[in-house]
Amino acid sequence: MRLATRARTPRLTGAGFLLAGLLLAAGCGGGREAFEDVPTIRQTTARIRGFDPAHAGDLASVTAVGKVYEGLLQYSYWQRPYQVEPLLAAAMPEVSEDGLVWRFRLREGIYFVDDPCFEARGGRGRELVADDVVFSILRIADVKVGSGGYWVFRGRIEGLDAFREASQGSGPTDYGREVAGLRAAGRYELEIRLTTPYPQLPWVLAMPYGFVVPREAVEFYGAEFVNHPVGTGPYVLASARQNYRYEYRANPKWVETGRDDRMPADAPGANAGQPLPLTPRIVDVVVGDPSTAWLMFLSGQLDWMDVSRDLWESILTPQWELRPELAARGIVLDQAPQLAVSYTAFNMDDPVVGPNRKLRQALARAFDGEAWREFQNGRIEIPTGPVPPGVAGTLEEPQPFGFDLDEARRLLAEAGYPEGKDPATGRRLTLTLELGQADNPEARQAAELMASFMERIGVVLELSYNNWPAFLQKIERRQAQMFSLTWVGDYPDAQNFLQLFASENVSPGPNRCNYVNPRFDELYRRLLALPPSAEREEICREAARVLLEDCPWIMTGYPVAVSVQQGRLENRIRHDFPWGVEKYWRVGGR
Repeated sequence: MRLATRARTPRLTGAGFLLAGLLLAAGCGGGREAFEDVPTIRQTTARIRGFDPAHAGDLASVTAVGKVYEGLLQYSYWQRPYQVEPLLAAAMPEVSEDGLVWRFRLREGIYFVDDPCFEARGGRGRELVADDVVFSILRIADVKVGSGGYWVFRGRIEGLDAFREASQGSGPTDYGREVAGLRAAGRYELEIRLTTPYPQLPWVLAMPYGFVVPREAVEFYGAEFVNHPVGTGPYVLASARQNYRYEYRANPKWVETGRDDRMPADAPGANAGQPLPLTPRIVDVVVGDPSTAWLMFLSGQLDWMDVSRDLWESILTPQWELRPELAARGIVLDQAPQLAVSYTAFNMDDPVVGPNRKLRQALARAFDGEAWREFQNGRIEIPTGPVPPGVAGTLEEPQPFGFDLDEARRLLAEAGYPEGKDPATGRRLTLTLELGQADNPEARQAAELMASFMERIGVVLELSYNNWPAFLQKIERRQAQMFSLTWVGDYPDAQNFLQLFASENVSPGPNRCNYVNPRFDELYRRLLALPPSAEREEICREAARVLLEDCPWIMTGYPVAVSVQQGRLENRIRHDFPWGVEKYWRVGGR
């Protein structure tokens, strides 16, 4: 899910910084906000698709909904390796010995925010109960909702697939239909019955697809629900200028109802035991140009930002250390591997690249991983498979179709395109690569580099730039021949990466390349039912070998996250599952 790109930024010095800073203050509204007294987290965001958890399939949307909605469980912010802990649930679930029955007790006194949708209560938000959890999971299953997240529940909960099948009818979906495996056993008691053991369920319930929404809001706002979040989270949406600026304020319901969420007593720093959220206001701005973001950061209008490729030498020394002049200003450097894999995918439905495995193998052989890594300033690791390092079941052996131009040309000829030409027409093979974030200069440079790799073997790669929503729509509708993305793991399990190739998850699900291989599916289904073990890890590796031979992707790297932050921003640590984490951050000094 989630595209990670970094843009080219002109290096400015002296008066250039001053002039641009003055222009920003005059034209972007950031200068005025910098003088407000309310402690505020200021950060950038990409264009989001809205605030409906059912459609939170990209990182920008996930982090937006994570501010205002919550699930039964959440990732511990501080613990590594990652663990889940109760959030809306009062405790971790009771699980039957066979692993099929999960019982949750909900916290009492958790309220949805005040909103006009609660007409019967005069707009006063009501208490969250177990029926809300049932409704929210049913919504993910409802075909009419069109959520891309049903893959996390498909085939898992007794009766849920039958509910989904029934929802395809022309009339309104019957949310009163009994689903044997999903029921409220009391006001605060939830029971989930599984069809087979599903060890990943706790991770799934901590995902945005497991966030809880009130039925009143969905029915009151209809199609506009996506723009009217009504949650229980630490923040409420105070204002939104789509594709420009979003402001969030601390949820007043937490204070009104005496909700007592606090920093862990053993948390590092001086804020242990303090009530959450620590900072009462967040402002997210859409900044397409990293040079503008850097200028905003230097002038104090952003609290943190990712380091883009062409800013590298301005921020870091050759030893990957922060430059002394920036460290003297109290700026802090953060760098860590991401639980992610970047790739360029082939649409297996496409009549040219889909049925021609040797063509895909040839293009994979033409990809120069070392040149790509150099272009990225070393911000990636060369990939060995779809599962990144640090996850049980990852492959450590080299890719079978790594960079080799001679082999690429040989495979291309065997694919029917000697020297890149189609013998039937005499013309060069031309393919189209779809890209999101059309306003991102670095993404354009990266795409041009990819095209230059293919040019070496005589293949023309045409570049098609889209804004982010249009890009996702093309992929979901299977209209993209090739496309580039980064998948950031939803949870730390090899299954979460291998499910990107399961036939049951084809578009609009997460298998966006629409890859289908019965052998892979057989291995994937075997690993699903297994607990962590050496056997499971070997099955994961074997499944990866199958798809590497088929080449539905050109795997381009395991990203390394590098960012800088202001010294006044406290408690921010890099988290691979960053939805809702801002409640732990504190902004000091203003």
